[in-house]
Amino acid sequence: MSMQNTLRALSDPIRREILDMLKTGRLSAGEISENFPVSGAAVSKHLSVLKDADLIRDTREGKFIFYELNTSVLEEVMLWLTGLKGE
Repeated sequence: MSMQNTLRALSDPIRREILDMLKTGRLSAGEISENFPVSGAAVSKHLSVLKDADLIRDTREGKFIFYELNTSVLEEVMLWLTGLKGE
């Protein structure tokens, strides 16, 4: 995981909204897609970017894929950002 991939993933408002949705617990790709006025393929691409940045994890259960936050990467980003404050 590189910081560049993480920051690129966080730069998109749809991806940030997906992360916000996942803070309450895991969701299926379909449940995530219903919340956006874009195609399922577009949401799938956003999920792929988040996964490549290691911000989310996926688990396949039968024909469904469930996504959840990977909080360890988010904690690393927060520590880095806090360090920029210099306090």
